[in-house]
Amino acid sequence: MKLNINNKHYEIPDSYKEKRLVEYLRDDLDLTGAKNACDMAACGACAVLVNNEVIKICHAHLKDVEGKNITTIEGMANPDGTLHPLQQSFVDAGAIQCGFCTPGMVLTAHALLLKNSKPTRLEIRKALIGNLCRCTGYQQIIDAIEMASKYY
Repeated sequence: MKLNINNKHYEIPDSYKEKRLVEYLRDDLDLTGAKNACDMAACGACAVLVNNEVIKICHAHLKDVEGKNITTIEGMANPDGTLHPLQQSFVDAGAIQCGFCTPGMVLTAHALLLKNSKPTRLEIRKALIGNLCRCTGYQQIIDAIEMASKYY
């Protein structure tokens, strides 16, 4: 089985097909941005992009994403290690409190901005409906996404 994760190709043994993607990313690849917080695909902390679509992976198995392109928060940064403009906008807008939800928020916003580079604040809110944050009240998150839209 083959996967492309953050533009790196992985050959995965068939015995791993039933392993959950969130566990493979965290335990096998040490990509810890996606978190298994609710185990119900309700909070968005486990969100990654699969072929540029937001997928909550706490229930997804490796076999479900075979042959697809997966982007985690670790894959958003530039090759030189600098933050992607969207990530930087979260920093600049003060949209990061505890940071637990941030990877899912950033990836959800990235998927939105790839489809709609100039979303309204209402469209941003609707895109984030599946991502829960208990710290910021969302205002700074929406500000950050709006700020970053000029880079798309």
